[in-house]
Amino acid sequence: MRLDRVAEDIYVFVSGLYAQVTATVLLTPRGAIVIDTMPFPAEASEIVSFIESRLGPHSVRYVVYTHHHADHVYGAYLFRGAEVIAHDLCREILHRFGCVALERAKEQIPELEGVELRVPDMTFENEMHIHLAHRHVRLFHTPGHSPDGISAFVMGEKMLVAGDSMMSVPYIVHGDRDQLRETLIGYRALKPNFIVQGHGEVLLRGEVEETIDSHLSYLNIIVERVEEVIERGDPPDRLREIDIESCGESRIPLDGLVSELHCDNLMALYREFTRAGSR
Repeated sequence: MRLDRVAEDIYVFVSGLYAQVTATVLLTPRGAIVIDTMPFPAEASEIVSFIESRLGPHSVRYVVYTHHHADHVYGAYLFRGAEVIAHDLCREILHRFGCVALERAKEQIPELEGVELRVPDMTFENEMHIHLAHRHVRLFHTPGHSPDGISAFVMGEKMLVAGDSMMSVPYIVHGDRDQLRETLIGYRALKPNFIVQGHGEVLLRGEVEETIDSHLSYLNIIVERVEEVIERGDPPDRLREIDIESCGESRIPLDGLVSELHCDNLMALYREFTRAGSR
């Protein structure tokens, strides 16, 4: 697991075990705020130890889920005494489906054996603010990757923790491309100094606008390319010929996983458009 210090008392952990998923730690004299928690207990425990070495035991005040996906929430049970904050829909999804999904995951992944699901304690619909010592963190709804997605904007440093709404390639398989487009446009208007992506490298100020513009272009291009396949009457296998670089994104990040995510996007759009055309 890699540790990056991005500002005074602000750290980003990048997983070495699962798809470079990130967790962000904000330290204050009154405790810590943790945004996302890693999927595996081994890495979440490292974060707990890091915080306690600086602030003492049980010093995490708040854990924030950017959305309900397992790689962002499963480590939360290790932050004893912390209150968990998320979107209203995140709590609803985890309450209804989370335990069943966790039990299935445990059957396939032995490393999850000790995980206990934490359903959020506090939720909101549109916006919420956390004030802890000198920290002011604005939480706000940013759907697109998932319906329950939220982001955190650290006001003083103008740092945006975007969850999976910002990744090396936009991922819309479980979300909505139009909502993600609006979320990305909103990010650009914030003019953040840094963006912590849900997976991968922290984006610095000089990279932010270019990356957002590239993602917006990508969302338009993949719609056009899938529509072309359907109009020609080609089978879905032909989607694999549409490589990610021809749609304006790089195949390099996340150790090449982005190409797989790209193919998933194309297939999801193909299913959506063919279903709509058959009605």
